[in-house]
Order: sequence, then C-alpha cells, then structure tokens
Amino acid sequence: MSTQMVADIQFSSELLKFIEEWKEKPGNLIMILHRVQEEFGYIPRQAAMKVAELLDVPLAKIYGVVTFYHFFKLNKPGRHNIQVCMGTACYLKGGEDLLQELENLLGIGVNQVTDDGEFSIEAVRCVGCCGLAPVMVVGEEVFGKVTKDVLPDVIAQFRNT
Repeated sequence: MSTQMVADIQFSSELLKFIEEWKEKPGNLIMILHRVQEEFGYIPRQAAMKVAELLDVPLAKIYGVVTFYHFFKLNKPGRHNIQVCMGTACYLKGGEDLLQELENLLGIGVNQVTDDGEFSIEAVRCVGCCGLAPVMVVGEEVFGKVTKDVLPDVIAQFRNT
C-alpha cells in the first residue's frame, strides 16, 4: 500500500476519534464506513485505504463491505443528490417515469453526476413514505406524489442554492 496515496486524504479529528473508539468493537467496520461516508459523502479510495491501515484489515475486506451494501457510494455524488424511490408503491405509481424524465432534464443517467457537479441521480429502495408514492428525496427534503410536470421546478429550486 502506498503511504503517499493514504496521506493525500485528511480525516477530521472527530473521525479519527470515532475510529479509535470503534476500533476493537464487534461490527466496527460498517459503523466506521458509515462515519467515513458521512464525512466525505462517499467512500474515496484513499479513505478506504486509510481505514484498512488504521484497522489493520485487508483493503479487499473494506471493498467487500462497501460493494455488498447498497448504502455505500464509491463515487462522489452531486452537490444535490436526487434519490428516486423504486420501492413497490413508488415503482407502481410512476417511479421509473420520474427517473427517465430526470435523465432527460439533467442529461445524465442513474448513478451519474452532471458535468458541473450540481446534481446526481440515484434509484433507491423504499424510503418509508409509501403513502406519498411516488417519492423523491433531494438532500434532506422529501417530495411526495411527484409528477413529471413538477421536476423542472424542483431542479430549479436547487440549482441556485
């Protein structure tokens, strides 16, 4: 493992303290990776290498966990990550149509980021708002009973923030 590559990424003192607190606990890897993703918005390769070094585990184990669980991201999302629910209720009420319209409006596909880094699109499983299907989440804001017609307004709402 290249020391230079690991040195390129900076962990906050809070993250380092968290890792130290969890280092010897059962189930530590998932908890630590959640915290790393919270700090960076995704799991950068250099961060995965640093976690492997700090926990003295193989990098392959880190990637095994990160690629197994859908929650973890290996690529940096857009500043405004648009998550379209594809759970059963949302799918049946037009979730797929929302994804297609977002792709058309933003010129990117699912799991891609716009060239300006402002938006990314994700298809996610149930977000727990089935009564509001179809649902879309942008950052922390939930949009329910979404139709294709409102998507340009939602994008405009976040474009300049």
